[in-house]
Amino acid sequence: MQTPATRFHAEPGSLSLRDYGASRGSHAHDHFQVLVGLSGVLELEVEGRGARVGAGESHVVVPGDRHDFESRDGSQCLILDTHQPQWARCAGRPPAEASRLHALAVYLAQCAQHPHASALALQHGPALLLEAWGSAAPAHGRGRAIDWTALAAWARARWHEPLGVADLARVACLSPSQFAQRCRDEQGMSAMHWLRAMRLAHARELRLAGVGVAETARRTGYRSPSALTAALRRLGSF
Repeated sequence: MQTPATRFHAEPGSLSLRDYGASRGSHAHDHFQVLVGLSGVLELEVEGRGARVGAGESHVVVPGDRHDFESRDGSQCLILDTHQPQWARCAGRPPAEASRLHALAVYLAQCAQHPHASALALQHGPALLLEAWGSAAPAHGRGRAIDWTALAAWARARWHEPLGVADLARVACLSPSQFAQRCRDEQGMSAMHWLRAMRLAHARELRLAGVGVAETARRTGYRSPSALTAALRRLGSF
């Protein structure tokens, strides 16, 4: 997104206070992005679906979702960039108490303007935002846990195969429909979206390690080096 007016890095997330204008932007990234509106209205189009973030409103963009954004009259948002998987449960549903989340965002925005004097608040800000959003009701009858790390490693060894939801479900010992629902609940995205994100993340790792484009495309199953390059550019990696 646009260059932030103020930025503070904290583990495990990164908080930013950002201003948006009429200039339209578009990108995707490999992490969750949480937006809480402070002033004005930010118009979004996320994977073809319209959304807006006004003052006191919020939205969670899941990893890999391409989103366009603009604010004709200007807007300001508190942004959290994070890899915390718990945000998958917040995607697609409003916060439990929007007023409480907004009040916290206003406070953290003030802290972001004076990061050295507010280091402790900003350090714990990402966790506080997640807590303020509120937890989703626990699902019943979920069955065995999915080892997502092991599943990703299994997929990484088989990029040369035409992997699909049924293949992932079989490894997870679930039906395709059960796996698809679990992926949406636990990862915040469709099963195929998750698979594409894992493939692209592996390709990005190889490129950052100095592996050539053609060899990276071969190892990760892209049909051509140009297809890989286009995917990385859409992600904003290169």
